[in-house]
Amino acid sequence: MNFTTWITFVAAACLIAISPGSGAVLSMSHGLSYGVRRTSATILGLQAGLIVILLIAGAGIGSLLLASELAFNLVKTAGALYLIYLGLEQWRAKVGTGVAAGALDPQAAAGPQPSVKRRFLTGMLTNLTNPKGIIFMVAVLPQFITQSRPLLPQLAILCVTMCAIDLMVMHSYAALAASMQRYFRDAAAIRKQNRFFGGLLMAVGAGLFFVKRGSQA
Repeated sequence: MNFTTWITFVAAACLIAISPGSGAVLSMSHGLSYGVRRTSATILGLQAGLIVILLIAGAGIGSLLLASELAFNLVKTAGALYLIYLGLEQWRAKVGTGVAAGALDPQAAAGPQPSVKRRFLTGMLTNLTNPKGIIFMVAVLPQFITQSRPLLPQLAILCVTMCAIDLMVMHSYAALAASMQRYFRDAAAIRKQNRFFGGLLMAVGAGLFFVKRGSQA
């Protein structure tokens, strides 16, 4: 892989990472609810899922997945239902009781916080069950791989590059959301926040039902 090819991939990776999607919504939601430091576990989970998708696309397995209508629909349905489940869970999340209204710690008011393991798995499954991500990677990744050169070193470079960029972008989304915590210092505001992001996750999940195998064209 030459430098020009790598720089072109960096530009493409930046556009992919910045474009709003389920990962960005999840990062902002967790950033606002738990703060940037705790959201790092969620974002690392997103990267784990992204690495698997990159490997699937690079190995050509993604093309086989897209060639099978049954397999594609199974992944699409699983992804849609999972995001809708996450949205419902956040929509119905109990708001913690604390000090007087208007003086609550937003993280405490958000109720019991999920464990590091659960936040990591939530991030990983969010990316793994996203058929739009698989379609995009299958369509884009092969364009940056030189067939005459060893595949694994090229995949490693692309994976490290993509994950480094996505880590920075997702943490930026989380930090942006976390900076708004001061506006969510009472139970009513926390409840509205949960319903906003819960509804957004459900909307993204519902949108996956309309994704077609030919969308990568």
